[in-house]
Amino acid sequence: MNQRGTAYNQAVVHTFLPIRKTSWQRFAAGIGLVLALAGSPMIFAMGQAGSDGGGPSAAVDRGRILLVLPFENRTGQPSLDWIREAAAELLSSRFVSAGFEPMSRADRIYALDHLGLPEGFNPSRASSLKLAQTLDADSIVVGSYILDGNSIVAEARLVNVPALRMSEVVTAHGDLKDQIDVFDSLAWKLTRELDPGFSGSEETFVDAGKGIRLDAFEQYIRGITETDQAQRLADLEKAVKLSPEFSPTWMALGREAYNGQQYEQAADAFAKVDKNSPDGLEAGYYRGLSLLFSGDYKKAEQAFAGVARILPLAEVVNNEGVAQSRQGHDGTDLFIKAEEVDPSAPDYHFNLAVSLQRHGQTAAALNELDQCLKLRPGDEEAQALEAAWKKPAAPKPPPAAAQDAAAGAAKPSPDADASADPLERIVRSFDAAAFRQAAQMMDQMGSTRLAELSPLERAKSLSAQASGFLDRGLLLEAERLYQAAVVADDKCAEAHAGLAMVSERTGAADSARKEAHSALELEPRVDAYLVLGRLDLEESHLNEALNEGAEALKLDPASQAAQELVREVKAKSGQGK
Repeated sequence: MNQRGTAYNQAVVHTFLPIRKTSWQRFAAGIGLVLALAGSPMIFAMGQAGSDGGGPSAAVDRGRILLVLPFENRTGQPSLDWIREAAAELLSSRFVSAGFEPMSRADRIYALDHLGLPEGFNPSRASSLKLAQTLDADSIVVGSYILDGNSIVAEARLVNVPALRMSEVVTAHGDLKDQIDVFDSLAWKLTRELDPGFSGSEETFVDAGKGIRLDAFEQYIRGITETDQAQRLADLEKAVKLSPEFSPTWMALGREAYNGQQYEQAADAFAKVDKNSPDGLEAGYYRGLSLLFSGDYKKAEQAFAGVARILPLAEVVNNEGVAQSRQGHDGTDLFIKAEEVDPSAPDYHFNLAVSLQRHGQTAAALNELDQCLKLRPGDEEAQALEAAWKKPAAPKPPPAAAQDAAAGAAKPSPDADASADPLERIVRSFDAAAFRQAAQMMDQMGSTRLAELSPLERAKSLSAQASGFLDRGLLLEAERLYQAAVVADDKCAEAHAGLAMVSERTGAADSARKEAHSALELEPRVDAYLVLGRLDLEESHLNEALNEGAEALKLDPASQAAQELVREVKAKSGQGK
């Protein structure tokens, strides 16, 4: 298979296709991982973000695996070719937030190479379908863009892969300088086509891209698509200077540095990736590897432990054990956990054998080494260790010979390498697909739990999860879960107050007022009063704003937000002088 020189050409890509076919069997066999994940609130929340909040998983039952292809540049301007990939990146990002499972760019490039197709080709309908079938996608998004004066017009169609049916054209347009808004709007329209019951607002979709600088995003896209490594680095470094808060660029830079074995630089870049982003766990894993290879074992252990708290995959736990061992600590328990999660991997048996032997448990170590060799009979290092460990211990030399023995110690024996204390093996690839499958399984488990609750309890649970997304600024995810809570029980005040806060942040004042009043009709709430107070302050309805601030303070005298609202109202009305 031809390796392509792009920022996303990682070992993880090459594991994806077989994982799509065997992931459920793997997780059924490795039930220890599922049980470990069952206690993870983040996985539970992520799984619920991909469902309707009741019944079976929407991600599984509704065919939500998507393939978004680069759009066709029909402007006649080669300088705008970068928008081809930008469209796919933006739509995929919004689809993730909407609860779908779009294929990554890395998956798509691997599949193209697998089919013998060039990375930048404009696919026909037949080749698009073949690509989607290779990746087990349920739907394909194909599209194009043209210029109309200073405006960009984007259009797209959905292809239902199992039914071989293509949808009507969906369009969005706007100023070229506002093209991110245009593609966000297009993503919302396509989401409604994919799921007519989707209740998220267009304003929330568009607001999700407001923090992205267009010039920085262009440099990022050029960086991940450029084939020349030097130019790739230059584009990405320019992108992070323009927008240092844009997490995907740091992820791409980290990959570049890691591939170039610049491990300290890679660790620094991976550390800047948003831990709550879709790349957060993978960044934590590769940061751990980078720190391992640069010799900072303590920080490497911390990095792997941070990932393992959320996703205790075998490779993560194994490498945490390696980092512990490199510090002279006992990593045996972690190697046992790695083996329990994936007993079919010979390296985990090898590592446990080495750790056990190091701590004097030769019989148990030989048993693990035997398991390693059954799984990988040609493992020469394991064979040499087995031979060395099975040798009877040499008799202790008499005192008179001790000096002679010491003098000869500098000369290595023929078996010195075999009998030496070997290092545990590091797993260098990250099974990102396993994470997606784990999230789906937890989604099913979470849906079952929710179904057992009363409607109001279900609504409160969904609202609590939505609040976590809202606190992190993930408005699309928060809005969808709050909407699901309202569907579960329209009498849930938390859900209406949450929708009010989402609408306020996206500038939908009328909707924010309506939801805040709905919440207050159900029960007095600080957050609902604050939404109304801030809206009234902005519209110079100062008496109303002051009253709402006072009501919030009655409910929570320590609320800093309420105190600040009252101060601002008084300052604007002259009462604060």
